[in-house]
Amino acid sequence: MSRTVLITGGTSGIGRAFVDTFARSGDEVWFTFFQGSERPEDVVAAYPNVRIKFFPLNLGEYESVSSLVKSLPSIPDVLIHNAGLGSKTVEKVATEPHLRDQALIQVNSIGTLWLNNLIAPEMVKRGSGKIILISSVGGGITQVPGFHHADGMSKAAIAFLGRILAADLAKTGVDVFTICPGATDTPMFNASTLNHLSESEKSGVIAALPKGRLIEPKEIAELGYFLASDAGRILHGAVIDASMGLGVNPGLLQK
Repeated sequence: MSRTVLITGGTSGIGRAFVDTFARSGDEVWFTFFQGSERPEDVVAAYPNVRIKFFPLNLGEYESVSSLVKSLPSIPDVLIHNAGLGSKTVEKVATEPHLRDQALIQVNSIGTLWLNNLIAPEMVKRGSGKIILISSVGGGITQVPGFHHADGMSKAAIAFLGRILAADLAKTGVDVFTICPGATDTPMFNASTLNHLSESEKSGVIAALPKGRLIEPKEIAELGYFLASDAGRILHGAVIDASMGLGVNPGLLQK
């Protein structure tokens, strides 16, 4: 049975992989993009026979969040909170260090909370829904040495939101899950961690990871697809370490 799936931040990285995974499964996909810097038309063009819509969203502004919800055809069956800023991409929206800290918390944590507060109660009224939050191994699971403090704080807040939502909604028809990816081959991770390194330095960082490779975005998306299935319900409330072992040994990156 086809579902409606709302994915925030669906033009690249993990979000783009979510769009691909759900679109290819036959679900109706709605995704958001950050106006002025992303081309949602390119995503839509890849799926000529799929019901797919895109909507502008700035998680830093409540009016934008509220407008998104009002623009949706209906309350989605699946909500994937994926959009956010990283320690490097935040530089596109803020110039001063203290403003970058503020933006990371505002967009990653508060904006996600705002959106969830507008959609989750409607899912509860309907009696069904799946909510998947994307956090990070850094902040959501453990503390990775050298991880940007505000970035980690924002991801820790997302993991807490997932836990408290799961507790509050345990006896409803709405399931909640949190995924904490590790080093994933996305533009955001590359910008913050790899792009400034030489080729030999990049190879060294990747070799130090638990499995000696980066996680592919599709691997995270496939995990999310499982969680959104009926079989995933047993994991309601789980905060999942999806880091291939980095979460249990974050010091590997310091060796």
